Amino acid sequence: MTEVAAPVPSRVVLNQGDIDRALTRIAHEILEANKGSKDLVLLGIPRRGYPLAVRLANKIAAADPAVDAAGIVGQLDVTMFRDDLSRQPARPPYPTKLPKSGIDNKVVVLIDDVLYSGRTIRAALDAIVDLGRPRIVRLAVLVDRGHRELPIRADHVGKNLPTASSEKVRVHLEELDTVDGAPVNEVVIEAGA
Repeated sequence: MTEVAAPVPSRVVLNQGDIDRALTRIAHEILEANKGSKDLVLLGIPRRGYPLAVRLANKIAAADPAVDAAGIVGQLDVTMFRDDLSRQPARPPYPTKLPKSGIDNKVVVLIDDVLYSGRTIRAALDAIVDLGRPRIVRLAVLVDRGHRELPIRADHVGKNLPTASSEKVRVHLEELDTVDGAPVNEVVIEAGA
């Protein structure tokens, strides 16, 4: 007789409206910190950081009509710069795509969904060094759950979410995820095993 695993209990901590409000606030914080949109580049870290970067670029363009949202957003794959490759399941790298303006002497804002240990961001900083020399690098995340292993801090945070190390934070974005066949935007915490 095969034992069926019980479903992992989860709770929604951010719904679609919460995510949208957090991204609107982050977009305005980025503009304020940068004193406008001059020399701004948003680099999303795959998988969920890139759609968040696109959403933020659109919100920045809505606040500053001089901004071409597609012209300031890019994707930065960090797979080959990770220090935990041997512990992670194998996956093909995503393409790194920079805006036409590049990143030299730009204000680069790295975008990711969840900040946890800081290792993904450390890898992103290493990847940036191979691509150019930005004037400033900042970090924006939808969720900061703590438990840092490296001295890395986000400049812009949608929600600080204290969690237990055993819990998992899952971000579902309609660009990539469906729940029960329907696209969904939410952040859930799943209980640890």
